Amino acid sequence: MHLVMDNYAAHKKVEVRDWLGANPRVHVHFTPTSGSWLNLVEVWFGIIERQAIHRGTFRSVADLNAKIRAFITGWNDRKHPFVWTKTADDILKKANRPTTSNTAH
Repeated sequence: MHLVMDNYAAHKKVEVRDWLGANPRVHVHFTPTSGSWLNLVEVWFGIIERQAIHRGTFRSVADLNAKIRAFITGWNDRKHPFVWTKTADDILKKANRPTTSNTAH
């Protein structure tokens, strides 16, 4: 099994390193720092899940794989690029907006 993980430090915990060491069939790959563009990969997997395999019944891994590959082929036939819908200014404005409450939590 191959796991793609972000660079969050959870994988550095002793328990996680020990578990990975005891499970040599699990291979961990880390996204690069400043790899926010990879968020689109997560979007892509979400599209596949919602449009191709959600609530599906698959009798085998090969059956599931065939369904995913058929979806990808159809997607590629009508391909179009992902387009960011917000400008950098819109994103920064939202990220830097003032707090609306003054609770003392």
